[in-house]
Amino acid sequence: MSRPNRVVLDEPAAAGTLRRTATSHIGLRVPDVATAAEFYARILGLTPHGDLPGGGRRLGWGLGHHVIDLLPGEPGLDHIGFEVRDADGLAALEKRLREAGHTVTELDPSYLDDATGTEPRGLVCTDPDGNTVHFHTPVRRAGEHAADTGRRPIKYQHVTLATADLPAMVAFYTGVAGFRISDQLADGRFAWLRSDRDHHTLAVVHTGQSGLDHYSYDLAEWEDFKAWCDRLTEQEVDVVWGPGRHGPGNNLFIFFDDPAGNHVELSAEMEKFHDDRVTYVPRRWEPVPTSVNLWGGQLAKWRRTSEGN
Repeated sequence: MSRPNRVVLDEPAAAGTLRRTATSHIGLRVPDVATAAEFYARILGLTPHGDLPGGGRRLGWGLGHHVIDLLPGEPGLDHIGFEVRDADGLAALEKRLREAGHTVTELDPSYLDDATGTEPRGLVCTDPDGNTVHFHTPVRRAGEHAADTGRRPIKYQHVTLATADLPAMVAFYTGVAGFRISDQLADGRFAWLRSDRDHHTLAVVHTGQSGLDHYSYDLAEWEDFKAWCDRLTEQEVDVVWGPGRHGPGNNLFIFFDDPAGNHVELSAEMEKFHDDRVTYVPRRWEPVPTSVNLWGGQLAKWRRTSEGN
């Protein structure tokens, strides 16, 4: 009988230097911008924030920083963005990136809509898989506070990246960018990373391919899920996974797909971390379906674990 594969992901010295950094925006390439924009408006309540060069469209909550750029092209991830609210966090991050040999360029100011402070600024780099990553100074997020959670989510909360080289991706996001590992699967094929009090703002999963695995919006509580499942059904949008509860993060979830095939998660009740008061050790969950979904282990058709299937 073969021994199960076990991998402990390392946390380099810079891990945990980001403690007040959150997801801010995401860019998706879609075959039909108008269809995707209509879908996100009808289903999630995202409203137009403006047209983009080349036929793209920018959406948000109507007030504050934008949430999503929809860009014409073959389905795929164009970019992800993080708002760095840590004191001197952007300058320190730039230093770490350059010292590690990464190319860093200035973020086009057009991405910094509704910025705060006297000198708004952003950086652009690529991670080991070639994903374009924005890090920028604080922005206003007023639209997040106006949610009717039965009709639209509170905010865009995390992104999960697919990869064929999870150790390299985790080493970059922890050892250079400054995230911390909250949890991992014990086989080293899934890791959940935090950069604020939320259990994860970024996750990385081994799928053998690179790009977007899914991205997630926050709801408020369990009661919202009934309303959302009914609403999605009324809108003829299939719930493709859930309702369930993840082990890592302990958050409730449902998933559906947008017209381009992107997996969209709605989540609530995510575990909180208090790094200013407690010393945490990354937890290693058994790589079985009932870790990924505590409620019976049912998995989506695109999700597999290395054991227990």
